[in-house]
Amino acid sequence: MNLNPDFISLIQQQTGADAEKFFEALQEPQSTSVRINNKIEAADLEILNSSRPIPYCATGYSLPSRPDFTLDPMLHGGAYYVQEASSMYLESIISKYITGSVRCLDLCAAPGGKSTHLASLLSSDSLIISNEIMPQRANILAENMIKWGNRNTIVTNNKPSDFKKLGAIFDIVVADVPCSGEGMFRKEPQAVEQWSLDNVMMCAERQKDITSDIWSTLKEGGLLVYSTCTFNHFEDEDNVEWVASELGAEILEQRHFYFHETIGEGFYIAALRKTSAAGGAAKIKPSKQKKSPATATVKLLKEPSEYAVIETSECLCAVPQADKELYTYVAENFRTLKCGVPLCSFKGKDEIPAHALAVSKALDVSKTAVCNVDKPTALSYLRREAINIDSTERGYVLITYNNLPLGWVKNLGNRCNNLYPDYWRIRKQ
Repeated sequence: MNLNPDFISLIQQQTGADAEKFFEALQEPQSTSVRINNKIEAADLEILNSSRPIPYCATGYSLPSRPDFTLDPMLHGGAYYVQEASSMYLESIISKYITGSVRCLDLCAAPGGKSTHLASLLSSDSLIISNEIMPQRANILAENMIKWGNRNTIVTNNKPSDFKKLGAIFDIVVADVPCSGEGMFRKEPQAVEQWSLDNVMMCAERQKDITSDIWSTLKEGGLLVYSTCTFNHFEDEDNVEWVASELGAEILEQRHFYFHETIGEGFYIAALRKTSAAGGAAKIKPSKQKKSPATATVKLLKEPSEYAVIETSECLCAVPQADKELYTYVAENFRTLKCGVPLCSFKGKDEIPAHALAVSKALDVSKTAVCNVDKPTALSYLRREAINIDSTERGYVLITYNNLPLGWVKNLGNRCNNLYPDYWRIRKQ
């Protein structure tokens, strides 16, 4: 690995006598870890054989080797998320400083590791808005949040400054800001080639801009979780000190994860409490909608009465009654890729259940026809191939593998229409 001399010098300054251990660990293979969704029991996952638990994450496991995740139907059903072990330390911060129902913004959320983790950590009556500014990455974020299956999430594709219109609405802002990527050197060789001190300084300034853009959306007393996958103090400690002194915050804790000290790749995370005054939340005034659109799919939810049905540009969605106005306002004023529980779209008079409904934890599986399939059939389904199912039920049938929902088919009797999203299909044989 051909390291920039400036990088070597920075690491030597930061790690002191441990610098040699750091550079030795940098030559080792990258680690692999996963975090389990509460859709399943950890004992049901074969990939956890010989794994080690992550000490600061109750559902995190370090694997002895990297399996072929693409060919595991459990991954596509949202049973687990492949995530760097070091970034799972978010759980320690949330459990320490957050209680009760909250509103949370995960600002730079793609591909979805922290957002899916937050969905597991925060109460079901909380709201999580997961945002990503890059359209392609935002689509990946939406896919992962849909597969994770929580009802209380919204996925947006907006600039950080767009959230100012909401006012001081958030109890938590998580900002895993774009950085120089030193912590990814084992995983992404191009990050080594692209590293320079000039790029580090450019990243540090951009991180200040991003944090400034969303500062007014955080309530006074709210929690900012600031993180990077890099080591240098310019992007890490210096920026956190700048937030504290210039924007107004108390630094609660900060921690580096170095290759030679912990499981996982390189990471830095800090928690700050906002001390500066904040204005109130903006008055949320969604456009006057007609009464909730009619749809039979809402009856497939576990507690239909807890939801309101709203119409977005893509489909009908079920959102928690208590926060209907906010969900509606975001759907109307932001580029929204997922809102609550997507229910259905229409083709003529035909009501087509959304794939997101199939993999949602809100779905009551007992209310729909189900066909549990073996692994070869599950993989054929995920490749969007034609499959034969052992079911006499006509119409929409839920395909499951190991009783984990994967998606819908429409059973016509003599054949099935595979309704797995074409843009998610497995292409690997």
